[in-house]
Amino acid sequence: MFDKILIANRGEIACRIMRTARALGVQTVAVYSDADTDALHVAQADQAVRLGAAPVADSYLRADLIIQAALDTGAQAIHPGYGFLSENPDFVDAVVAAGLVFIGPSADAIRAMGLKDAAKALMEKAGVPVVPGYHGSDQTEQTLVAEAAQIGYPVLIKAVAGGGGKGMRLVEDPSGFTEALASAQSEAKTAFGNADVLIEKYVTHPRHIEVQVFGDGTDAVHLFERDCSLQRRHQKVIEEAPAPGMTDMMRDTMGDAAVKAAKAIGYAGAGTIEFIVDGSDGLRPDRFWFMEMNTRLQVEHPVTEAITGVDLVAWQLHVAAGGTLPLTQDQLSINGHSFEARIYAEDVPAGFLPATGLLSHLRFPTDARIDSGVAQGSEISPWYDPMIAKLTVHAPTRQDALKRLQTALGKTEAAGTTTNLNFLRKLAAQADFAAGDVDTGLIARHHDMLCTDDAADPLDIAVAAITAMGICAPMGPHAGFALWAPLAQSVTLQRGDDLFRVAVTITGQSTVQACIEDVVLTLTARGPQWAANGQRRHAVEHTDQISVFGPQTITFTHPNPLERGGMTAGGDTVTAPMPGLIQDVAVATGDQVTEGQRLVVLEAMKMEHILRAPRDGTVQSVTAVTGGQVSAGDVLVALEPDA
Repeated sequence: MFDKILIANRGEIACRIMRTARALGVQTVAVYSDADTDALHVAQADQAVRLGAAPVADSYLRADLIIQAALDTGAQAIHPGYGFLSENPDFVDAVVAAGLVFIGPSADAIRAMGLKDAAKALMEKAGVPVVPGYHGSDQTEQTLVAEAAQIGYPVLIKAVAGGGGKGMRLVEDPSGFTEALASAQSEAKTAFGNADVLIEKYVTHPRHIEVQVFGDGTDAVHLFERDCSLQRRHQKVIEEAPAPGMTDMMRDTMGDAAVKAAKAIGYAGAGTIEFIVDGSDGLRPDRFWFMEMNTRLQVEHPVTEAITGVDLVAWQLHVAAGGTLPLTQDQLSINGHSFEARIYAEDVPAGFLPATGLLSHLRFPTDARIDSGVAQGSEISPWYDPMIAKLTVHAPTRQDALKRLQTALGKTEAAGTTTNLNFLRKLAAQADFAAGDVDTGLIARHHDMLCTDDAADPLDIAVAAITAMGICAPMGPHAGFALWAPLAQSVTLQRGDDLFRVAVTITGQSTVQACIEDVVLTLTARGPQWAANGQRRHAVEHTDQISVFGPQTITFTHPNPLERGGMTAGGDTVTAPMPGLIQDVAVATGDQVTEGQRLVVLEAMKMEHILRAPRDGTVQSVTAVTGGQVSAGDVLVALEPDA
């Protein structure tokens, strides 16, 4: 076993690798950018080395600096985590050339699976079923249009070097193909340095089921499947293992195909074989096809660890140090059911836009596994993935595990930035998901219900008002003391465009009365919570906002009555929804535009966002400049006022 390893990554995966390394007595070295100076993974490592400035090109993608840091600190091996350089074969070659061990597959194995078109050809040769599509080298628009027509719509355009939904576009009919192709190629070029795409037939009732494989370079096993069908923007949201509705025959067939794929390239380490499954007629052994192989540890690996009892990172270190597979296929079995939910800083109603901000309040349940790279007081920056944590639960049955997931999400609290917690709570309770009737279109079908914020109820408003007054539960013996009458105060709160005026009166040592229009509530302090009508809430205040925690998290603004904000006509301007880099400006001053027309392409948090015209009109001014960095709220394009 190694004495010391360097982790060439950040955030929750770096912290997770450190946890296993500590248990094995292995010291760890962290690397960090200027934006991560105070990050959790830096604090948890035995040593830490600065790489450079915040942009990944100056820090986490600097292979030379990472290798030098390993040599300087005496690390014997480098663990890549996932993302960044984890699937870069040139990095693997450089690590080995420096006399270090790469904790992962060989460069040849990564190259074999790195390009989706070449990987599919290899899988066909190995006897693994693949999705019908075009994987050719002719990348002219004319050829791609013709191939899409021959395959038949709907089709998926996918970056050949892609992953994580980047460079991927679903095209329903020929009219949208050209724009989707240009967008996919642009995003692929930015994310992977390779604009080439492939085209696949889109399965109309698709399920995303993947198989965890592990090899030692000679032999390989599978650790069963995960269902990752719940996705938004082609990125996973909730994963589970095993897959609902899976039969023994289907599991054996998929597992055998996955092991064939791993053995075909002499795979060493943890990897995932991703399959697209036609779930229109149940799970059948003749209705699944190879999509791609991820030659690294996956984000969702905790659900596999939960049902198998295997520490995949420990296996990675063992095999990289020269060991053989710790268990045979016959020694592996499934125990119970597990779910993982990805908690992100993102604005769900705005289209899952990544969010930034200071995590002024963060609390997780104690009865769930939490993988996180942040803590209360951490900053969610615009430079990296906005994940806050992965929450994993395990129970003997799917039904019991789902109840634990719902309870754990209900106990999770985050404030200071916008999160997807309300969305996750609704999704975990959605009827089709609860029944195991899942496919990749579930979230889109129930979008309005899942992605729309619920109205604040009177108890939410009352608790926010009490918190704005500085009254905390439990109250002290002199709370609200006044000589002649109970202490009363009027509070104004805002949520979106809604204003709430609340009259609050302290009526006793542990009771408060709140009047909201014609609703009167009597609230009683119960520990740190406020109770009324059999329900309980508590709240925290952060800057000028108050977050109330209950069945959903409701955030109010407590506006300063002495300040008056100006209004901007939303129909006349296009603003940056978040900090980012301008990739393309498609219009100039004086241009006539139509509603929905593509104006600006903004790259933020590793995703490409197309900003479109809010209405028909004439472009009055363009302040966006290709290659320029912008802040949230910056005006990028202005239209002449609508007469």
